[in-house]
This record gives sequence, C-alpha cells and structure tokens, in this order.
Amino acid sequence: MNSEKITVESLYTVTDEELMLMSSQNPELRFERNANGTLETMPPTGGISGNREIKAGAYLLYWVESQDLGEVFGPSTGFRLANTAVRAPDAAFVAKGRLPQGWDQQEDKFINLAPDFVIEIRSQNDSLQKLKAKMVEYIANGVRLGWLIDRQNQQALVYHLDGSITQYPATAILSGEDVVPGFTLPLAKLL
Repeated sequence: MNSEKITVESLYTVTDEELMLMSSQNPELRFERNANGTLETMPPTGGISGNREIKAGAYLLYWVESQDLGEVFGPSTGFRLANTAVRAPDAAFVAKGRLPQGWDQQEDKFINLAPDFVIEIRSQNDSLQKLKAKMVEYIANGVRLGWLIDRQNQQALVYHLDGSITQYPATAILSGEDVVPGFTLPLAKLL
C-alpha cells in the first residue's frame, strides 16, 4: 500500500458537509482541510505510530476522566478552527465548559472550536516541517498547549500560547502545565 500523503487542490472551498461526506465514503482515509481550502489525506498509520497515538490518547483520557477536567478526543475527530481549517490531532483535550451546547448530539458535525491541548505524533512518513507548521497553526487559532512528538529525532517540541517552543530530550517528563493540570507523561512512553 502506498502510504504517501495526497494533496488535492480545491477549485472551490469544500464545505464542512462535503468534507464529512468524503470522510464517511472513504473510511480508510483521514482528511483535513487547510485554511486555503486544500484537502490533505492521511493514510492509515503503521503499527508503531498507531500504538503511540492510542497510548497518548489513553494516558490523557485516564487523567482527564479521573480529575473531571473535560473531554478527550481521538485522531478521527475534526476540529473546525477559526481560520476555517479542519484539523484532526492525534489526541486532543477540551476543558470542561468550553464545548458548544449540543456538541454531543451532532454525530456528523465537526467541533467548531480549537482544543485547549493537542498531541501530534510524527510517523515515519510525516514531514517535520509540515507538522511544525500545523502546530503553529493550532496555537495561532487558540490551542493553548501542543506536544509534537518527534520519534525520528527522539524528542518533543512543546508549543505554548505565547508562541514559545521548548525542545525536550527523550528522557524528559512532559507536563500538561496549567492547561491539563497535574497531567505528566514520560516522553519515552510515546517514542
């Protein structure tokens, strides 16, 4: 199977409904829409990347649920950002009280807000530059904290609301800081 990303240049802006329909008709692919209307597909990940995605989400979910902090979402959840991009981070957290009224009644709708916290895990075929650009986009659209887990370079890049980026080595323990209070995770578990 070819695991190369495909970029489709749009002749018109794809609506949320069209993007959702394309996703439901092609369940083997994940789609994201850039702010300029360009669509990107992400093929299924390999075993190690899929394992790390589910671990990141599971560790986050366990902490958030145990502390009643809000809601956690997996990599198939689309978030419609203020710039009109629809992004699907590998794991995302939205603080209690921030989700729109009735969000849990709309199965086929993207969540119309930026998560508070996102985790992106770089798979072997991911461009580090594209992922860095995506993290900057998240922050510019209201994400308060983002972890970019770079398995190839055995590091994490942590993006903050103030625009700062901190690089951590494989031995670091990452923190949810004041965004996901009390949440910590040894980076090695996601590498």
